[in-house]
Amino acid sequence: MKYVMFICTPVGGEELSPEEIADDPCFTSYIDEVRTSGVVKGGARLRPATDATTVRVQGDEVLLSDGPFVESKEYVAGFDIIEVADLDEAIALASRHPAALGGGSVEVRPVWE
Repeated sequence: MKYVMFICTPVGGEELSPEEIADDPCFTSYIDEVRTSGVVKGGARLRPATDATTVRVQGDEVLLSDGPFVESKEYVAGFDIIEVADLDEAIALASRHPAALGGGSVEVRPVWE
């Protein structure tokens, strides 16, 4: 089954650049493990939440606001697309992600196929 793992960072938490992630042994160890296992099928690191634009529509009016969902305590900082046997395997993988271990969270969501 395919799942998307949304890597979430607390608002106001430390925002690591791609270079800092590449230098962090926790991230490099995890990334090396999951990339060589072949379960990761894609993904991306997202720019900071301050660069986001949220689009809402009310009637005929398009409303834009800067940043992610205002009421959120976390925001999506990246995502991985994985292919594993089942939800248990996806959860096991997410539970080892450095973001989950460092105060953030990883949302695991199945992909419609």
